[in-house]
Amino acid sequence: MINKDINIILRKLKRVYKNKKHELHSPIIIGNEKKYLNDCLKNKNISSFGNYKIRLEKKIKDLTKAKYIILTSSGTAAIHLILEALKVNKKHEILMPSLNYIASANSVLYSNSSPHFVDVESETLGVDPVKLKSYLNKIVKKQKNISLNKKTKKIIKAIIILHVFGHPCKISEIKKICDEFNIQLIEDAAEGLGSFFKNKHVGNFGKAGILSFNGNKIVTTGAGGAVITNDKKIALKIEKLSKISKKNHRYKYDYEDIGYNYNMPNINAALGLAQIENLKQFLKKKRFLYNELKHSFEDYKNCKILKEPKNCRSNYWLQTLILNSKNMKFRNKVIEKLIYSGLQSRPIWTLLHKIRHLNKFQSDDLRTSIKLEKKIINIPSNIN
Repeated sequence: MINKDINIILRKLKRVYKNKKHELHSPIIIGNEKKYLNDCLKNKNISSFGNYKIRLEKKIKDLTKAKYIILTSSGTAAIHLILEALKVNKKHEILMPSLNYIASANSVLYSNSSPHFVDVESETLGVDPVKLKSYLNKIVKKQKNISLNKKTKKIIKAIIILHVFGHPCKISEIKKICDEFNIQLIEDAAEGLGSFFKNKHVGNFGKAGILSFNGNKIVTTGAGGAVITNDKKIALKIEKLSKISKKNHRYKYDYEDIGYNYNMPNINAALGLAQIENLKQFLKKKRFLYNELKHSFEDYKNCKILKEPKNCRSNYWLQTLILNSKNMKFRNKVIEKLIYSGLQSRPIWTLLHKIRHLNKFQSDDLRTSIKLEKKIINIPSNIN
C-alpha cells in the first residue's frame, strides 16, 4: 500500500512537471539583471552606497505600503536588528513557533534572550491564536505594562510569528492577543514578499517585520533581506545599527554605540531591483503552478496541496504537499522517491524545540507541530 501511494503521488507530480527534472527553487533571470549589475561594475558602485539601494527601497515601499524600509545583508540580520532596537536582553523571552526556520531562535540568542516555543494550527501552518491565548493566560502574571512568565520570572517581550511558505498566518487575531498582553509583534515575512492578509501586505501588522531576498526566495538579491516598519523611531534606530552605529561625519570614524555591519551592498540591490520589476509575472506563474497541482491531486484523498488561507492572497512561494499519514518513515520514503526521480523535494524544518542547543527552553504543548512535521513535503516550485 505504501509503494502504491508513493507511485500515485509521483505519477501525479510528473503529470504537472511534464516528466522533467526540477530543482526545489532557483532564481529566474529574465529581466535587467545583467544590465544593472554591469552598470554597478562600470561605475564601481558595488558596496555600501548607491542608487540601486534607493530604487529598491522605493519599489518595496510601493508594494508593501510600509513607511520605512531598511535593506540588510540577510533576513537573519534583519531579525537581529529589530531585537536590538527593542533592547531585548537576558531578562526577556521571545515567543515563536517551533515549526520554524532557525533564524528567529538564533537571533534571540544573539541578543542574550531566551526563545520560548508555541504551537501552530493546520490551516496556515502559523501560530495558533486560540492556543496562544490559552497558554498565556496560564503562564503569565501581568504587572503594569509587562507580561511576566510565572515559571522563569522573565518578561515575555515579543513574539516572532512566521508566514510559512508565503501563506499569511492569522495575524489579526494574534495582534489582538499581543495588545492584550503588552507583547511586541514581530513578523517574519522572509517568505512572504507579495503576500497579503485582507489587502494589507504582511510585515505591516506589528512593531516591525522582515523580508528575505536569499537565493531561493521569490525575489533574490543573492543574499539579503529588509526590515519593514511604520515606526519612525524603530526605523531610525535600525538604520543606525545596520551601519555599525557610525556618527555622520565627512571623514572621522567615530561611533555612538555598538553596531553591526548588516548593510546591503548596492550591487545586491541592483540584482534585487531587476528581480522585483518582474514580481507580478512571478506571482502569476506561482499561482498557475498551484492550480495545476491542485487539479492533479483533487481526486486523491491521501494527500493535498496546501492552499492559501481565508482572507489571504499568498505568493505561493513553496508548493507544499500535506500527507494524511503521520508516519515519518513514509514521508521520508516519498521524498527519497521524488529526489531519485529528478524532483528535488524536502521536508519541513526540524522542529526548533528538538534541536540540541534549543531543547532546554520552555515550550507549550506542541502536538500540532509534531503531527505536521511528519506530513509536510515541499515540492519543486520553480516558475519556469
